[in-house]
Amino acid sequence: MVLTSIGANVKLQYSIFLGNETKLGMTRGIPEPKLTAVDAMIDKLTGAIFVFQIVVVIVLGTAGNVWKDTEARKVSLDLVKSLYAKFIDWDYEMIDPETDTPSHATNTAISEDLAQVEYILTDKTGTLTENRMIFRRCCIGGIFYGNETGDALKDVGLLNAITSGSPDVIRFLTVMAVCNTVIPAKSKAGAILYKAQSQDEEALVHAAAQLHMVLVNKNASILEIKFNGSVLQYEILETLEFTSDRKRMSVVVKDCHSGNISLLSKGADEAILPYAHAGQQTRTFVEAVEQYSQLGLRTLCLAWREVEEDEYQEWSLMFKEASSTLIDREWRIAEVCQRLEHDLKVLGVTAIEDRLQDGVPETIETLRKAGINFWMLTGDKQNTAIQIALSCNFISPEPKGQLLSIDGKTEDEVCRSLERVLLTMRITTSEPKDVAFVVDGWALEIALKHYRKAFTELAILSRTAICCRVTPSQKAQLVELLKSCDYRTLAIGDGGNDVRMIQKADIGVGISGREGLQAARAADYSIGSLSGTSLFNSVSLMAYNVFYTSIPVLVSTIDKDLSEGTVMQHPQILFYCQAGRLLNPSTFAGWFGRSLFHAIVAFVISIHVYAYEKSEMEEVSMVALSGCIWLQAFVVALETNSFTVFQHLAIWGNLVAFYIINWIFSAIPSSGMYTIMFRLCSQPSYWITMFLIVAAGMGPIVALKYFRYTYRASKINILQQAERMGGPILSLGTIEPQPRAIEKDVAPLSITQPRSRSPVYEPLLSDSPNTRRSFGSGTPFDFFQSPSRLSSIYSRNCKDN
Repeated sequence: MVLTSIGANVKLQYSIFLGNETKLGMTRGIPEPKLTAVDAMIDKLTGAIFVFQIVVVIVLGTAGNVWKDTEARKVSLDLVKSLYAKFIDWDYEMIDPETDTPSHATNTAISEDLAQVEYILTDKTGTLTENRMIFRRCCIGGIFYGNETGDALKDVGLLNAITSGSPDVIRFLTVMAVCNTVIPAKSKAGAILYKAQSQDEEALVHAAAQLHMVLVNKNASILEIKFNGSVLQYEILETLEFTSDRKRMSVVVKDCHSGNISLLSKGADEAILPYAHAGQQTRTFVEAVEQYSQLGLRTLCLAWREVEEDEYQEWSLMFKEASSTLIDREWRIAEVCQRLEHDLKVLGVTAIEDRLQDGVPETIETLRKAGINFWMLTGDKQNTAIQIALSCNFISPEPKGQLLSIDGKTEDEVCRSLERVLLTMRITTSEPKDVAFVVDGWALEIALKHYRKAFTELAILSRTAICCRVTPSQKAQLVELLKSCDYRTLAIGDGGNDVRMIQKADIGVGISGREGLQAARAADYSIGSLSGTSLFNSVSLMAYNVFYTSIPVLVSTIDKDLSEGTVMQHPQILFYCQAGRLLNPSTFAGWFGRSLFHAIVAFVISIHVYAYEKSEMEEVSMVALSGCIWLQAFVVALETNSFTVFQHLAIWGNLVAFYIINWIFSAIPSSGMYTIMFRLCSQPSYWITMFLIVAAGMGPIVALKYFRYTYRASKINILQQAERMGGPILSLGTIEPQPRAIEKDVAPLSITQPRSRSPVYEPLLSDSPNTRRSFGSGTPFDFFQSPSRLSSIYSRNCKDN
C-alpha cells in the first residue's frame, strides 16, 4: 500500500508492506492449483501464443537499436588476438637455437586462422631444407667428378685437371666465379668473405675458390680473380639477370688482358641445353642432371660462347633501348636477351646439396595425421623435388603410396595425362593408399588455362601434390584455385619469388633471412576496427569495451579445452577446426542469436521494471549496463574450462570493481553520473532486476548446454571427460574430413566421397563440457558433473522459491 503526503513544496510517498508483502507472508509459498489435463494443455497453448506475440513485438520494435549495438567497437576481441599473437612470440620452443631468433607473429589473427588450415603450400628451399648449399659433384666435358667420394672438391682427377690447365675445366671454374652477383669483402683478419643474395651463387663461388679460382675483388664494373698465382681481370659489360621465366642468368664480360668478349651463362638444364650449338652432344649432361636429381641434389648447367665486337655493339643498343622502355619492359628485355643467348658451348653441370631441416619429416607426418594436406611448390627439377618429398614424408614409397605424373608439352598430351591421373585417382580414392601427383610448370600452365575444371577436381581428390619448375605467378594461381574450393590455405616462403603466393593465401608465413625480407614483409597484416553508436554514454561505453569485458576475456586466454598431451595423442581432433566445423555461419548465427537474446533480455526487463518510474534516461541506461555486466560474468564463468585463481579474480573481482568504479563516478558532480549509482543500489527493484536478467538470460543457455553435453557429446567432449576422469581413451572412433563441393563451373564428380562428418554443431555453447571446475561445493555449476546433483539443486531451489 502506498500513502502520499503533500506538503507545501514536497510530495512524499510512503510504502507500507501488509499481509503477503511482509517477509513472513512471502516465505509461506503458494499452493499449486489442481488442474485437469485439458486445462493444463490450454494453459500451455495460451502461454505459447502469448510468448510468440511478445517475441514478435519485441524483435520488430528493438531491431533497429540492436543492430546499432552489434556495430559497436570490438576492442576486447582485438586485445585477445594481440595477446595470442604474443604467445607465439614468447614460445620458447619456437626459437632458432643457432641464432637465438624467436618467431614473430605480424598478424594478430594468426592464432584463430592456424587452427582452420586445411592446405599448406610450401616452397622447398629454405622452408623444408636448411638453405645451406654445399658443392658436392660436377660433370665437366663429359667427365664425372666426386661420384666415388661424394665430394668433388677432393676428387684427385679434378685437381689434376686444374693443375694441367684443362681448357674446359678452367672455363667451367671461371663461369662459377664470374657469372654471379656476389660481392667479395675482406674481414679484419684479411680473409675474403662473400655476400650473396642467393645461396646457390655463394656455394659456387666458395667451391671455385677452393679449386684455386678465387674471386678477390669487384670494384664498379671491374672484377678481379686470382688463379694459381696469376691475376685475371674482367670488365662486366652487361648483366642479364635471372628471372623465373628465363630460368638462367648471363653476364657479358671483356677480358682486360686480351680484349675478348665472352658470354657466360648458368641456369636450369631446360634453359641451357636447348641452346647449345648445333655440333655439340648434350646426352652426357642430360644423364648427369638425371643422376644428380635422383640423389636430391640441385643442378645447374654452365655454358659460354665468344661474342664478336660488332655483334655486341649492335646487341647492346637493343638491350639499352629495351631496358629504358616503359611498356612491356620485362618482355622486351627477355626477347633481347634471347638474341644473345644462343649457340652456347655447354661446359658442364654442378650438383649442390641442400639438406633437410631437423624435424621436418616428423612434423609433416604429424600434420598429415591431423588432416592437413601438403603441396610442394618449387622451382627445382622434378626428380630433385620427388626425392626431397620422399625424404620429408610428403609422399610414401611403393607399395604404400603411389605417385602419378602429369606431363606433356601440348594440349593433347596434357589432356590425356590429366585424364589418366584423374581416372586412377577416382579408383583409389576409397582405398587406404597414399596417392599423390606431380606436375611441372609447362603442363601446369596448360592445365590451368585449358583444363581448369579437371585440374580442380584433381586438386580436391588429392591430399598431396608436387609442383616443380613453377613460376611465382603459378604459385599464386594454385593458392587461388584451392581458395576457390573454399579451403583454408597457408603459404610458406622464404624469398621474393614467394611474395605473390604468400599474399594470396589466407595465412602467409614469410621466413626472414638474407633472401626472405620480401617474403616476411609480404606476410605483414593490419587490422582495423569499426565504430558505432550505443544506448550508453561515452564513459560507460569506453569502460565496458576496454575494462569490464576485456579483463575476463583476456584472462580466459590461459583457458584450455584440451591439454597439449591429449592433442598430440589424438591429432585427428584437428578435423573439428577445419572446413568450418567450429566457426561457420551456423555457429556464428548461434552466438549472434545468443547475444541478441541477452541484449533483448537486458533491455526488455530494464524497460519493463522501470516503465512506471519517473527515472532519468541515465538511470535506465545504467540498469541495462549493469545487467550486461552480470550476464557477461556468468557467461564467461559458464564457458571457462579450467578455473584458476586468475579466472575467479577476473570474473567476480571485475563484477565488484564495476560497482566500485561507478560509485566513485557517482560521487563526482561533473561526471554526468552524479548520485545515479547511489540511488539505484538503494532500490530493491534494481537488485530484483539484476536477478531477473541473469535468470532469464542464463537459464535457457544452461539447460541447452547440459542437454547437449549429456546426450550429444562430441569427440572433444569425450576427450575432456577422459581428462577429467583421468582414464585413457581406447578408441576415439573415425573422424572423417568434411567433403567439399567443387567450384560452380565444375561438373559433379563420379567418385566415392568420404563419409560426411557429423553435422552436429554447438552454435550457442562452447565445446567444453564436463571439464574440471574449481568453484567448490554448492556452486551452480556442479550439476554438470552429476545429474543427481542437478535434481537436488532443482528441488531445493523450487522449495526456496
